Amino acid sequence: MLLATAPVLSLTKPLGLYIHIPFCLKKCNYCDFYSVSANEEIKRDYVKALIKEIKQWGDKLSRPIDTVYFGGGTPSLLAEFLPDIMTGVKASFTICENAEITMEMNPADNCEEILNFALKSGVNRLSIGAQSGRDTELKALGRRHTAKQTVETVKLARELGFENISLDIMLALPNSNEKTLEKSLEFITNLNPEHISAYILKVEANTPFHKTYDTLNLPDEDGAADQYLQMCEYLKNAGYGHYEISNFAKCGKESRHNLKYWKLEDYLGIGPSAHSFLEGKRFYYNRNLNEFTKGTPPLPDGEGGSEEERVMLALRLAEGLKIDLNPNLVKKCDLLSKCGLLNVKDGFISLTDKGMLLSNSIITEILECIK
Repeated sequence: MLLATAPVLSLTKPLGLYIHIPFCLKKCNYCDFYSVSANEEIKRDYVKALIKEIKQWGDKLSRPIDTVYFGGGTPSLLAEFLPDIMTGVKASFTICENAEITMEMNPADNCEEILNFALKSGVNRLSIGAQSGRDTELKALGRRHTAKQTVETVKLARELGFENISLDIMLALPNSNEKTLEKSLEFITNLNPEHISAYILKVEANTPFHKTYDTLNLPDEDGAADQYLQMCEYLKNAGYGHYEISNFAKCGKESRHNLKYWKLEDYLGIGPSAHSFLEGKRFYYNRNLNEFTKGTPPLPDGEGGSEEERVMLALRLAEGLKIDLNPNLVKKCDLLSKCGLLNVKDGFISLTDKGMLLSNSIITEILECIK
């Protein structure tokens, strides 16, 4: 499935590897990621095609790997195949000794079996889809787990030796307010994860929520913004650094894999809907399981690393963007700083928590000053 025009690369800088597991037992009401249901035969065929594709890329790229990320879908549905997949990765690539290997998972009834397969595969970081600490909200989201199962999953993961756990939480949910959010934040932080990913609910087309939008009773834009700022303050007080618009971490526990995306570092994505960025080129696999299994090659997605993209991604991060301040930009940054939207320090500009809520419009204004 390799791009016919892709050059043979022989570089030593490590890259990240993303592996998409496109299977779910049930689609959540808000989700527009690519996933399908599957029987055991379909799963086995997919794993076979996946390992074959990994090998082909390994033959093509002389690059070590320092992050591996199993995303989905629900990667834990292929837990029994994870050791085989990782064996294929190790046979095709050099894995750095300190590699970060992440698996997304949902709290589940059979979490002990899943976690043991993960350990056997070398997974050392878990990203658990908690989403809320309130069962009524979990039910509204279409999640299959309960808050109690989240607690049990985290507890068992700790007992088995996992020392790097990330929990997801969603904001601006149906019928939510600052009080309900505080309860979820308390629930999440009491589990003491090393990392927290927090997302404002966005109703996407072709999802069940989109069809029932008028009945959802969602907070308005101001209400969603208030919840975001409330969360930022709460997590800061709980000891989490706000290192990216939607991500918080204890010191040194930032997601090394996701940082590659935001810092325009090389990463390879394998699986239907997976995207890659290698040596300034972007490409992706179509959102089609059958095409991938049959060997259809990825599609080119143009050049990457433009000035606009560099500014946009850098300003997602708390460390911000190093930039030469021309007169127009100085004036603009001074205004944004006085409005509490931008920090300007030592040749870097970065968004405040309030600025992150308006990141798209602020980035547009900054780009206009750069041109």
